[in-house]
Amino acid sequence: MSNPLLQLLVLGAIAVFLILRLRGVLGTRDGFESPRLPEEPAQRKRFEVIDGDADNDITDHAEPGSANAKALAEMKSVEPQFAVGPFLTGAKSAYEMILMAFERGDLSEVRAFLAPPVAEAFETVIADRQARNLTTTAEFLGTRETALAEAEFNRATGMAELSVRFVGEMIVATRDAEGNVIEGDPKAARKQRDVWTFARHMGAADPNWQLVATA
Repeated sequence: MSNPLLQLLVLGAIAVFLILRLRGVLGTRDGFESPRLPEEPAQRKRFEVIDGDADNDITDHAEPGSANAKALAEMKSVEPQFAVGPFLTGAKSAYEMILMAFERGDLSEVRAFLAPPVAEAFETVIADRQARNLTTTAEFLGTRETALAEAEFNRATGMAELSVRFVGEMIVATRDAEGNVIEGDPKAARKQRDVWTFARHMGAADPNWQLVATA
């Protein structure tokens, strides 16, 4: 056997050996495998949730060390998947839905998000408008501000309350039976400022928050 051929066989055997060693060390993958991120120690995660001053989700919406921040941290200690940012996004959507349902005089689609006393108060106003043959037209132009105003948590009951400050812009006009505008302006936008309080039992299977107070 010639030397060149012998060298080629030796190099081929070395290459096969190296490939087998690499497969044994690295393993094989079929298809896509998402990269694994290093997990934080459990103790550090607990510190970020309980302290309320190292969790960006909290400090983005409450002053570190404040009563609001501590209440939010307590909520997360009971329900770690809770996040303030997504809550405020949902509250913003609920604000528009509930406000427009009230102006239209039909709460059927939003009743599940209203605590009984709030639903009763809204229904009273709607019934009064109907009794006086008043009609309301409304157009929601957008929410200019959505911010956490206050957070409270009762560890004994597990009940959380989050008050949210909204500044919306809408066009609203109320007309009498003859079609005369008696309130609002059908051609001019107005700012709507509200503070709504939502409540929920943290850790409950039902993820929905209910509107329990308006101001």
